[in-house]
Amino acid sequence: MLVNCVAYQGGHKLADISKEDISEYVKRPECFVWVALKDPGEEELREMAEEFDLHPLAVEDAHTGHQRPKIEEYGNSLFCVLQVVELRGDEDPRVAEIDVFVGRNYVLSVRKGTEHGFAAIRARSESEPELLRYGSGFVLYALIDNVVDRYFPVVDALEEEQEKIEARIFSGGDTRANIEALYTLKHKAMVLRHAVEPLLEDVHKLLGGRVPQVCSGTQEYFRDVYDHLMRISQQLDGLRDMVITAMQVNLSMISLNETVVTKQLASYAALLAIPTLIAGIYGMNFKVMPELEWAWGYPASVAAMFAIDAYLWFKFKRIGWL
Repeated sequence: MLVNCVAYQGGHKLADISKEDISEYVKRPECFVWVALKDPGEEELREMAEEFDLHPLAVEDAHTGHQRPKIEEYGNSLFCVLQVVELRGDEDPRVAEIDVFVGRNYVLSVRKGTEHGFAAIRARSESEPELLRYGSGFVLYALIDNVVDRYFPVVDALEEEQEKIEARIFSGGDTRANIEALYTLKHKAMVLRHAVEPLLEDVHKLLGGRVPQVCSGTQEYFRDVYDHLMRISQQLDGLRDMVITAMQVNLSMISLNETVVTKQLASYAALLAIPTLIAGIYGMNFKVMPELEWAWGYPASVAAMFAIDAYLWFKFKRIGWL
């Protein structure tokens, strides 16, 4: 579906144009056309490929979808694949794909699986003609920057979720549920990492060395995007380490709880052992036994049982076994 088709020149919007007029505007010097598509069909994508003379391999990747994030150079044009990661409660992260074709006189953005469009980016670009004069290279920067900025709330949400799980671990929550929650969190972080890490190297190529022609003059803007990607990557590294540590702490808490239970069982066994020992000795019913005929034998034995058990209970309580 065609969302927008706009022609720009000298940093200013010329007009909203139809698909049939694209070829006329791309022939003009210092003019470029920005076309936005949403979930296009094969025929619609083929029409745009003919209009802009797109490389067939890039068109095939855009049509097939489910591509790894990347920025590939085809002659004087670029093909960029971006992934948008969205969190929706406890569900698995939703990953949408955005494909961007960039040439000297055109930008074709294709989004799949997301309702969040780029109207705000278009409005921002049109309000800054001094930047829009850089042409299609600046639009590519604006698109990548917008997608990268969407990663920050996702990372913040993951870190907040990790803090809640840690609180449950130390409050004595269900240990099995905590382990499952940590593995789910780790999976979500890996989905975001798979969207971020491949872009680091590719974006770095746009700010140093042999910069593609369409990005000439915009290196400092791509450096800003690279810095944001590095921040997100470092946050994900920290989150991964914290998840691993939380798993180890959770397992240690399990072992600690088992040790406490073992100590309690040993303490109660000792408390039962004394009465059992005394009762066992005097329950042997031998004819000749000390104090067997003593009138105070029974109350003295019971008193001794209570006295010894009280002493042991006090000692166990003092050392924290009970």
